[in-house]
Order: sequence, then C-alpha cells, then structure tokens
Amino acid sequence: MSGAKQVLLAEPRSLCAGVRRAIAIIDLALEQHGAPIYVRKEIVHNHYVVRGFQERGVVFVDSEQEVPEGAVCVFSAHGVSPQVRQNADARGLDVLDATCPLVAKVHQEARRFARDGRTLLLVGHADHEEVEGTFGHAPDQTIIIETAADVEALDLPSDAPVAYLTQTTLSVDETEDVIAALRRRFTDLRGPATDDICYASQNRQDGIRAVVDRCDLVLVVGSANSSNSIRMVEVARRLGGRAELVPDVTHLDPAWLDGVDTVGVSAGASAPEVLVDELVDRLASLGYGDVAVHRVAIEDVVFSPPARLTGVPDAPSPS
Repeated sequence: MSGAKQVLLAEPRSLCAGVRRAIAIIDLALEQHGAPIYVRKEIVHNHYVVRGFQERGVVFVDSEQEVPEGAVCVFSAHGVSPQVRQNADARGLDVLDATCPLVAKVHQEARRFARDGRTLLLVGHADHEEVEGTFGHAPDQTIIIETAADVEALDLPSDAPVAYLTQTTLSVDETEDVIAALRRRFTDLRGPATDDICYASQNRQDGIRAVVDRCDLVLVVGSANSSNSIRMVEVARRLGGRAELVPDVTHLDPAWLDGVDTVGVSAGASAPEVLVDELVDRLASLGYGDVAVHRVAIEDVVFSPPARLTGVPDAPSPS
C-alpha cells in the first residue's frame, strides 16, 4: 500500500450477460420500432437503467394488460409465467422476450419435474418477479420456501416425490442450508443437474468473500430492489464485515467512512459500471485515491439478443 486510504475493487462486478442481453434488446427495439416501447415490469432491477430508458420513450407497466393492443412489449429479464404469454397473445402484442437464458433453464426444469408428477419446492422470495414467473409454470404443484425452517414446516410425508429449484439470485451459503434441510427431510428428492444460482451471482458473492477481511467497510452498488445486490451485502455482514447498499453515489454517507482506511467496492449484476466509477471518484475526493483490484474470476459469457433483432441465429440455451 502507498499509505493513502484505499479502495479495493472486487471483480467481477456490475452487469452480467443476462442483463446486457436485456438492455441490448430494448436498444435494438428502439432502433427498429421507435418509441414507445412497452416493458412489462422493470427490465432489470436498477433504477438508473430504468430512468435512462424512460427518457428515451420506454414505458414500463406492471401488467401486459396495460399495453395497447398490437404494441411492442418486452418481457423483463426475470421471466414470466405461461399465463402472461397467453395474455400477451390474446392482445396481439409484438413480444420481445428478454428473459435471462439461465432463468429460462429453471422454467424448463420446473415443467420437467411437474411432468414427472413431483411436488416442486421452489427456494426463493415469493414477492420476487423471477419466482412469480417460475411458480406460474407449475402452480398446482409448486410450494415456495425460503428458509430451512420452512422445510421443516412442510406438510408432506418424508417419502413424498419432491424436487427443488432455486431463484437464480440467492445467497449461495443460505441456499446450501435450505437444500441440506431438504435432503434431510425427504428420501425421494430430485434437483437440477447443475446449480440454479447463476454464475454472476456466485462470482459477485465470491468477490465479496475475497475482500471483506481486507476492508473496514464494503459498499455494494445496486438498487434496493435488486436481489443479487442485497445478497452481496448480506454475505459481507454474515462474514463479520460492515457493508452498505449504495443505489448511486448520492446515497454515500461520508459518516460511514469515519475510521475507515480501506473501502471495498463491488456492484450487483444489474448495476452499470458508470455508477461504480462515480462512487470511486467520490471516494477519491474524500481521500481514498489508492485503487487496487482483486479478481476472483474472469467472465466471458455472452447471451445474444433474439435473431429477429440481430439477424444472427440464436445461440442454444444453457442445458
């Protein structure tokens, strides 16, 4: 260290492949169709991204039923239920699907387990849009659970044929606890072939784990409704660190920096890097001018927008 107060930047951070794809879909739709473009829910959970699109004529709605008949409607990266798709078809909407391919994989798994006659135990937050969409693929066979205590409270026999899936943006540690409880509780349990928690959520949580012991304070850039950003803060706190969520630089409280020599900085998978840059600049103005980077992984995943927008055939979905 140079002796100056330091910022330790965790990598990877900021936008993941699914978020980049969703943003690109709206950019291309605006180019090809012009405003207004309608988006069901927030395209990604970041207020900066949403405001930027609103300024360009994008209209965000809570329901596909609010979209004028025949208009262009984008489904958000969090995915939707089959019922939403049916509603959109009935209104003649020109649908562009920005569902993250990793969420689409969970939907496929839900349908497969339901066809096998299993009760589906969906680990996640019931009020999150991704969970609402996944639940809708097998609503009569799905129970949403969040904690190990929820597992113990299930009114199912131990030999019931069950399967579990998880929301993609959960905390790896807490999800492992719930899955361990499921394995203890049920003798006929199936799960996904590969972990549902997405690579980006895992990498960003790993980045927090790698820097938290070297920092007096960890700042995670992300909106208050961003599940993966909130999980990053929780990971830092669970490991004994001080951590705060910072939606943008205006939310930085200089009082947090009292007695702090090293500030760790990362960003959730829906937070653009420009917000990190602004935070780092502000920290520099407060005396934290020495910036170092700690990388735990290299991300080279790319998800292409639909072929109808690019003219390039779609890549196969993750299996």
